[in-house]
Amino acid sequence: MRRPAWLRLSHEHTAFSATLLLMVSAALSRVIGLVRVKVIAYLFGAGSLTDAYSAAFQLPDMLTYLLVGGTASVTFITILSRYREQGREREGEQVLSVILSFMLLVLGSAVVLGEIFAPWYTRAFFPGFDAEKAALCTHMTRILLPAQLCFLAGGVLGAVLMVRKQFAWQAVSPLIYNFGIIFGGVLLARRFGVSSLAVGALAGAILGNLMVNYVGAHRTGLRLRFALDWHNPGLREWVRMSIPLMIGVSLVTADNWILSYFASHGRGAIAKLTYAKTLFTAPMAILGQAAGAASMPFLAALAGQGKREQFAHSVNRIVTRIYAFAFLGSAWMIALAAPAVDVILRGGSFHHADVTQTALYFTVFAGSLCFWAAQGIYARAFYATGNTLAPMVASTLITALSIPIYWTLYHSIGVPGLAIASDCGIVIQTMALALMLNRRGMVSLRGLEYPELLRALGAAITSLLALRWFLHLLPASGRFSHDLLQLSTGTVVWLGVAWLFLHLTGSSLPAQLFTRFRKTRTPEAA
Repeated sequence: MRRPAWLRLSHEHTAFSATLLLMVSAALSRVIGLVRVKVIAYLFGAGSLTDAYSAAFQLPDMLTYLLVGGTASVTFITILSRYREQGREREGEQVLSVILSFMLLVLGSAVVLGEIFAPWYTRAFFPGFDAEKAALCTHMTRILLPAQLCFLAGGVLGAVLMVRKQFAWQAVSPLIYNFGIIFGGVLLARRFGVSSLAVGALAGAILGNLMVNYVGAHRTGLRLRFALDWHNPGLREWVRMSIPLMIGVSLVTADNWILSYFASHGRGAIAKLTYAKTLFTAPMAILGQAAGAASMPFLAALAGQGKREQFAHSVNRIVTRIYAFAFLGSAWMIALAAPAVDVILRGGSFHHADVTQTALYFTVFAGSLCFWAAQGIYARAFYATGNTLAPMVASTLITALSIPIYWTLYHSIGVPGLAIASDCGIVIQTMALALMLNRRGMVSLRGLEYPELLRALGAAITSLLALRWFLHLLPASGRFSHDLLQLSTGTVVWLGVAWLFLHLTGSSLPAQLFTRFRKTRTPEAA
């Protein structure tokens, strides 16, 4: 059986085949990610050790976000797409060398400072940690800091491949990164304890994010050299676009920082929120991140060519599909949260009480799936036109205004209030970005396919109610086999009811998905 064309490493993709490939990759990555979470929960549970491990990622992530904009590949795609459209690829490579050299110099210096001041940071940002937990968090933070250089270089090299419509390398990178953490925990846990996970993450970043993208970019003929040309016009343009991403703070990233700050006062609270958020981000990555990464070079190309109507239509079409499938996904997640969390996490050091709390947080997060997925597309619509200032100003203001919501709900409801506040914040951010695009005449809200959205919402509500009724016939017993029965039969009920509702109401979603998937199996359509 011949391999589909869109699975070849050097294949030049369309927007749909790229989205499909990255969705498959995201699905595989999240399956492996669930194995990773299972390994972590089994070995170390949900207590002080996993609190420290989850918190150790915060300083490295924060440095990358604040110093190189967090989404460096997004700005690169916009710049390099224009050079490619103008037939100036060699000049674009020179610009790439200068910018990457500058970024590595800045981030490398920050990593060194982070290694030195990590203890102070831990005490300041996790006030609820005792001395032992703070010391462990600091130790793992120092292990994870160098990985940010791999993420930076890998993201830039990956941007080159995406501009050339080659997405297979991006599909492989996260799989290797997840395997690194899994193997680190399994092979090194007895020797290094929970720190083995940080060692595995560093190894995964080197092999997956850096080396895979380097090999892919090298095969395209890309040749980079270290160069610090401060007067390079491409560098100045990148700085202009990236400064808003550096000084602004998006709730998408800050949400984890805020959650960890408040949850640091409870034993295991950071770990349980992290587990729930990790499970929740599996469908979010498949829907929003895959579609966003795949669509970015195509949106940038349309914007660069001045095709405003096609640009707006593409954004609305993508967002409509994301909302529609997110509605359906939320129904499944909310109804089957308890058995899903129990199957994936319970065992070893992760107990039934941990399952109950994690499932509650997961259910709350699940209600905001469509907003988490769609906001990434709206933000990329701005980035594709070279406008990074407007969305980041709005996001920073929304983040600042959201902090009192977190504080109020945490002190009135406890840790579940943090999950609710997270939902409130992302709803506000998504709506703000959509309204800004509409007001600027870039993407009209009237362009969304509202009849299709109503059909999908109706299918989601109907399938949720049907699942609720069905699960009453299969009361929970706490056994693994019973949970699997609930998940498998519940999924069949969900799919059947949702498909029937969409079919009876004349929805085009099932037929479009089937037709597009079938077309991608032929080289001509892929």
